[in-house]
Parts: sequence; C-alpha cells; structure tokens
Amino acid sequence: QVRLVESGGGLVQAGDSLRLSCTASERTPYAMGWFRQAPGKVRETVATISWSGRSTYYADSVKGRCTISRDDVKNTMYLQMSSLKPEDTAVYFCAASHTHTYASGTYYLPNTPADFGSWGQGTQVTVSS
Repeated sequence: QVRLVESGGGLVQAGDSLRLSCTASERTPYAMGWFRQAPGKVRETVATISWSGRSTYYADSVKGRCTISRDDVKNTMYLQMSSLKPEDTAVYFCAASHTHTYASGTYYLPNTPADFGSWGQGTQVTVSS
C-alpha cells in the first residue's frame, strides 16, 4: 500500500498563503485528494484531482482560494492555499484512491473521504486572526 507524507503546514496569519505537499512512496495512478479535520468536526473534502490531473474538484468553502495539482514525476501532490481564514484551521490529510471510479461506465472524479483508501498522517494548519 502506498505511503503518503504531508508537509508544509504551520502557523500563519489570516490572509496569508501556504503550500502543502504530499509525497507518495510510489507512483499513484489513481485520484488523489486533500481533506481536513478540525477539532470536534468530521473530516471533510478540500479538493481532489484525477489520475491524469485534468479533472479537479473543490469544496465550496475553498473554491477560488485553493489550487490542487500533482507532479507524477516527483510522486507529489500539492495544495496551494491563499487568502487563508481562521476557519481553515485544521489538520490536513492527503489521500490516494486504490481504483478508478465509474458510474454507468463513465469515469468520475471521487470527492468523498470514503472513496480514498490510503491516507497520510496529516499536517497541522493554524490560521490566526
């Protein structure tokens, strides 16, 4: 099973930018994604990206402020975040799917935590006001 390691978290001020990285132990030819979990809340999707990188999904809460990307040569996925808000404070996890997802024979980009089988340990992002 692929191992995922997140990095790039930290303490920033509201309005700042941050780039998270997720490095995989091997090539991951399936969808990947970023998720976050704040204290006392359920884990939620931030963004996901297809195996090709051509399709992306963003949660409404981060749309326009985050960009997900992947570099399969480096086995690394990124999340560029800007205009950070205190409500973005959470542990951020990266995850990889184990399969391509299809509905009625058509590929679709997964966008829920349940669709992903390999997870990193998480990196803390704290945004102060």
